[in-house]
Order: sequence, then structure tokens, then C-alpha cells
Amino acid sequence: MKQKLIFRFSNYISFPTTSNEASETYPSTHEQLVFGDFLVEELKQLGLKEVEKDQFGYVTATLPANCEEKLPVIGFISHFDTAPDMSGISKPNIIENYDGNDIVLDKETNTVLSVEDFPELKNYMGQTLLTTDGKTLLGADDKAGIAEIVCAMDYLIQHPEIKHGKIRIAFTPDEEIGKGVLHFDVTKFGCDFAYTIDGGMIGELEYENFNAAGATITIQGRNVHPGYAKNKMVNSQLIAMEFNALLPEFQRPQYTDHYEGFFLLTKMEGTVESSKLNYIIRDHDKTLFEQKKEFMQKITNFLNEKYGNERVKCEIKEQYKNMREMVEPVFYIVERAKQAMIDAGVEPIVKPIRGGTDGANLSFKGLPCPNIFAGGHNFHGKYEFIPVESMAKAVQVIVNIACENCIKL
Repeated sequence: MKQKLIFRFSNYISFPTTSNEASETYPSTHEQLVFGDFLVEELKQLGLKEVEKDQFGYVTATLPANCEEKLPVIGFISHFDTAPDMSGISKPNIIENYDGNDIVLDKETNTVLSVEDFPELKNYMGQTLLTTDGKTLLGADDKAGIAEIVCAMDYLIQHPEIKHGKIRIAFTPDEEIGKGVLHFDVTKFGCDFAYTIDGGMIGELEYENFNAAGATITIQGRNVHPGYAKNKMVNSQLIAMEFNALLPEFQRPQYTDHYEGFFLLTKMEGTVESSKLNYIIRDHDKTLFEQKKEFMQKITNFLNEKYGNERVKCEIKEQYKNMREMVEPVFYIVERAKQAMIDAGVEPIVKPIRGGTDGANLSFKGLPCPNIFAGGHNFHGKYEFIPVESMAKAVQVIVNIACENCIKL
């Protein structure tokens, strides 16, 4: 299983599938469609049925039931785009029998995956690690999830003695830019419930996430020759700095954990004449989330009173909601996943997602969809790594969830 996982994962990350938030197409890049075509052919060769890629790039397939008993139709979902934060890697470094010491990713730039900075490395001594080359991200988010789902389907096909109901799988584009299931047809997918295989370290099981919004702050200044600027110039960049300074400092990501929300300045650009700030707003608690949005508008109103002429504008767009309210009424699907982990020798770590997941939007579309670990660490950057043994456990958990002996509807 380890060799199959390494082979598949290495193949998958050789495809450049970075999503592009500035694109107006869906999916946002043509390269994602190319990878989707590759997956379609692979799934057909495995023997899966109803394999297709639709006009939006969604790749879906079916593993038919192999028992007569009426069982729930279960879905497994992962996304195939990688984050725009950094370009993807074409080939992983394979560290066998990891010795617990620092790993030099790139000698030329002295980029080191150090135990001091990432002490969780010690948990994987003796295991096989896949790392980046120190210049790109790895792509375990979420091509590891795809590799695990495909290997699990392959295993079930090769072991027909394991009885299961109908299983549906789906691989989606553009999750990293918040559009992963924008056009996903839940009715056509036809599942009673599903799981995204898109979590982090081994054991993670998540059924609640942030409420999320994006805010765009635009500021109009007035540019005048600096030699003649007295009582005339309005520097939009200074107003932008003032806007950011008025946000609570300790509600930034570097100061928050668990259920604590935050404001994050993701991008800023400007001149004396005009500036723009982009933020994301996050909170698990719905009331606190609404208060954060209202606070941004209060800052906008204050600065407009101070500088006049409606120089500051604040546009807030909703992104996704906390899926907890949609999952709790069918909590047995979380218990099913917990038991599947225990049966695989994995201790469940049930915690809130400090981020987003396609499962949130799917849950509000009518498909309850908790999130299960894929096994990776340090996503979206050059320090990303994944233990192959964690990937193998994810395969086992997927098989256990699908198994007839698990909790039934």
C-alpha cells in the first residue's frame, strides 16, 4: 500500500494545478481540466463505473454495492487544485526511515525542515516522509486525499469479500479559492452523506468550521505635487494604515487558537491617490462573526467622518458557514468515522477546522460532510510534508467507513 500511495501521489503532483483567484473561468485554470482527464482514465482502468468529468471539471465515479442489504450511499471527496500561495512541486523528496533530525530541503538556499521549528516531526521517527524540494509546496493538500481515496477504491475492488454499499467519489477543482463546490450537483451525486478527505495530521476529524467572509476596503485619496501639498494632499496609503491599526491586534491569526476568530490582511496595494486592502474574516461563533463584520463597517464610518467625501468603502462578501448546524442532526456519521479510525488503530482527534472546507458548503447544499485527515503538515508552503504511514491509515479508515459492518442508517 505504501508503494502504491507513493506512486500515485508522485504522479498526481507532477500535474500543475494551482488555482487562480483572479480568473473568471470555472475551473479557474485549464491545467486542472487536464489533470481531471488523467483521473478519469485512471478510474476507468481501475474498474470503477459511471466515471465522468462534467463541464465544470468535477470528476465523479461509482463503486457499485456488492451486497444485497440496503445500505446508505456514501461519498468520498477531495480537491485537485493546489493553493495559489506558492507553485507546486513536480517530484517529492522521499525520506525513508526518518531519523528524527533536521531535513535539508534545499542546500543552495539553506532551507531546512527543522525539528526546532516543527517539533511534530519527532512523532514520525522510523517512518517514510515525503517533503518538498524547498522551493515549492508539496501538494498533499489535497492530492494526498485523492491518492488515498483511489487506493481505497482499488483495495475494495481487489477484495470483494469486504461487503459494502454503493460508494460515490468526487474530485473537485478550485477549493483553495473558495469555489470548490460552487457548481456541484448534490442531487446527481446521490449520496446519503459524504466525507471530505482533506484534513491535516493523522486522526483529525472535523465537523465544524469557521463562518467566513471576505472584505475589500477601497480608499480614495488626493494626489498633489508634494511641494504644493499643504492642506490639499490626502494620502490614501496612510488612511489604509490607520484602518488596519484600528482593528484589534490580538484578533490576528498569530494570536488565536481553537474557537477564536480573527481578521487577516491578505493583500494590500496602493499609491497616494488610491489604496486597497483585502481581508478575510473568520469566527466559529455566529454572533461574534456578525460583530466582526459590523466592526469593520464602524471603522469605515469613523474614517469617513474624519476625512470626509466618503473616501473609504467597505465591501463584505459571505464565503461559507459553520457546517456544525447541518451535521449535528445526523451525528451518527461522525460516530461512524470515529469508530472507523479506532478500528484502524488511529486515535480520533475531534476538533474544529481553523479554516474552510468544501464540506461546509456541501452540508448547506443538503449533503452532510465531515472532514477526515489526509495526513499532511504545513500546507501551502515549502515546509509541507506528509508521512506515508499516515496516508496508509487514511486508506484504512476510508475502507472501514465503507464496510458493511459499520453503523447503518
